[in-house]
Amino acid sequence: MASPARRQHQALGVSTFAFTVCFAVWTIFSIVGIRIKQDLGLSDTEFGILVATPILTGSLSRIFLGIWADQYGGRAVYTVLMAITAGATWMLSTVSTYPMFLLAALGVGLAGGSFAVGVAFVSRWFDRGRQGTALGMFGIGNVGAAVTNFGAPFLLLAVGWERAAQVYAVVLLATAVGFFLATKEDPVTARRKAMGEKPRPAFLQLEPLRHLQVWRFSLYYFFVFGAFVALALWLPRYYVGVYGLDVKSAGMLAAAYALPGSVFRALGGYLSDRIGARSVMYWTFLVSVLVCFFLSYPSTDYVVRGVEGPIAFNITISLPVFVALTVVLGFVMSLGKAAVYKHIPVYYPEHVGSVGGLVGMIGGLGGFILPICFGVMNDLVGVWTSCFMLLFALVGTALVWMHLAIRRMERREAAERLDLLPELPELLSVHAPEHQGALGPRGRASPGTPAA
Repeated sequence: MASPARRQHQALGVSTFAFTVCFAVWTIFSIVGIRIKQDLGLSDTEFGILVATPILTGSLSRIFLGIWADQYGGRAVYTVLMAITAGATWMLSTVSTYPMFLLAALGVGLAGGSFAVGVAFVSRWFDRGRQGTALGMFGIGNVGAAVTNFGAPFLLLAVGWERAAQVYAVVLLATAVGFFLATKEDPVTARRKAMGEKPRPAFLQLEPLRHLQVWRFSLYYFFVFGAFVALALWLPRYYVGVYGLDVKSAGMLAAAYALPGSVFRALGGYLSDRIGARSVMYWTFLVSVLVCFFLSYPSTDYVVRGVEGPIAFNITISLPVFVALTVVLGFVMSLGKAAVYKHIPVYYPEHVGSVGGLVGMIGGLGGFILPICFGVMNDLVGVWTSCFMLLFALVGTALVWMHLAIRRMERREAAERLDLLPELPELLSVHAPEHQGALGPRGRASPGTPAA
């Protein structure tokens, strides 16, 4: 019989592999979509909708899949999800009309929802002190996008896009079977089934979503994941438009940004366990604010009236400096993605699936909405760096909100500690209202209310 540690590592390893395959399938349209566009003669708008459909459905489905993972266990939900997605992926090779391709894309998009299921499943195998590291390791599955970007073109050239889709479907179905056979029920689900307990109703799983704190976490993830995905899609266009690079070179430099955003997620989880997720988030946001500020400054020509006449000079971020700044941004985003999900099982251990699903859904929607906003701002503002202006405002808002919420928690904690002191005459100044904050006459927070 396998030891508990071995079962934990096996669950983490198999889940991470399954998520990598799912993420590769989720981004398949970045390659096969180009051939589908040529075959059907699609317009750019139609092509954009086709490519965006899996991203959108993969984001929206996360909250429901997370709830079902909490109710029925991640092992069963993960297996069924991969099997259904494999069928939708195979369907790509059998349809011929644009509406049917969109329908198949809806099913393929479910692969993106696997993240919420995996988070609920993996987190239940580890105690709080190791959940950050475990979820960070699981998040490395984002590298599945790189697998598709580098491997799918060769597969497509070798066998055609239809057969490439079939290969993806077979691999995903085999992964579903292997996942089911290689894993066991997570401890929480196994204990509940052994005791004959019924799954919690869906409306109870949604109960934590009324807390403002959950939506604050969602804003964090909207930046660290949504903006990460958006920039990965936008940077090739940016390099071509601003620096005049060819598409191949632009794609390689964009990959230099995207790769750290996947690989170093495990480091973010480890640091969240060692120094605290709050500290990691502070470093993520502070560095991101600084980087986005520099990146948002447009190329500018200045003329200064000098002693001997006008002096003209230009301020422009060179290509090497720009690439270096984007790599730094991708790196801290990877740390932040892990830190956000370290918070969830700590604050909401019984609702990891539903809360993680909502947070993942909002983050995924960022990857869908922000590229559209980048294009609109280019049209309205007429400045290439307007995309980074938007990101600067977004991360600045997240940083301020997080800091104010943390300060409020600290004041609440201080008030509760002061309340333990006896109300002696010499301590009257300590019990004065200014030391109690805005929590009421005794400085106590209402029981059961999560931190801000």
